[in-house]
Amino acid sequence: MQNKNNNQKGTMTKIRMNTELRNKLFNKIKNVFENEDTQEREAYLQAREDVDLEYSVAHNLSKRVVERAYPPEDVAVLRTFKKKYGTPCDVVAKDKCFYFAHSEDKDEDGDIKETKSHFDFGLFGNLNGSEYSDEDGKKFAFAYFREDLKAMDCNPDIYAQQNENKDNPHKTKHVDKCSEALGKHGNYHSSDNTGMAKTFDDQYYLDVIGTSYCRSRAIACTKDEYSMFERWRIAKGNLVTKHQTWIDTITKQCDQLKIGLKAYRYLSEGIELATELGIQVDEAELIRTNSTGLTIYNPSNLASMIKGMKNKNQSREAKILARKQYEESLN
Repeated sequence: MQNKNNNQKGTMTKIRMNTELRNKLFNKIKNVFENEDTQEREAYLQAREDVDLEYSVAHNLSKRVVERAYPPEDVAVLRTFKKKYGTPCDVVAKDKCFYFAHSEDKDEDGDIKETKSHFDFGLFGNLNGSEYSDEDGKKFAFAYFREDLKAMDCNPDIYAQQNENKDNPHKTKHVDKCSEALGKHGNYHSSDNTGMAKTFDDQYYLDVIGTSYCRSRAIACTKDEYSMFERWRIAKGNLVTKHQTWIDTITKQCDQLKIGLKAYRYLSEGIELATELGIQVDEAELIRTNSTGLTIYNPSNLASMIKGMKNKNQSREAKILARKQYEESLN
């Protein structure tokens, strides 16, 4: 058996790296990076849980505030009139975005001032208080439904990966594919969304009275209520930020991984790198399916470099042991 293993190892050592093998190794290792229990990934997952909680609180509050402005009994009467008189009484509609305003602050002259902002409960709703759509709404949607989009062969990390790049065909292609997969259609006012976007949006529609856009129907609320709406919107922005931070750590590791794999001439070097990273690779599976090496990118050194980029969660016992070893080193 030992001779058989030695023969397989000897055979693998002679297999030269090519683009297909590099891509297979890269994707396998990257997949491990994305599923590791790191501080950045945990912060992202926690931020998504916080969004769910804040959405529930903010929506329940919005229902109370909106129904205070447009009592359900009035809505029912107007709907009865619409049935009786038709279009002239068609003044009740459902909406998922609202201008909320309070007048409890004063300006520098001591005069009462109105504080208002646009709050959009839709999946692609803006995060900056503007009535108009912006890319942050898409960033939130992609981060929130990341696993679903990955399962549909989309790249929900495209904004995070291209954070410092201007619009380009590669970015646009993946953004459009993710938006389409989620069911986004039309502009920011569109109610024609389908799929996951529609299912998400449908949870947050409320009855309002009036025929004008939400800009001209600021709904009164208290300062405390307004602060709770802001807290919900901040939670959405925090998810985008935590997603960006997590993907940044993966991108840095993958950049080094690409350089190392490109420098390796033989498959055995790539297998050794994976092993050093604690990743089991089926060499036979890789095989089924002309550069010179740099000293810094030998498997052991590259594995150590990549490991140093991680902030893995440690158990309490591990932290105590690390602290003890540190203190002993000082004596």
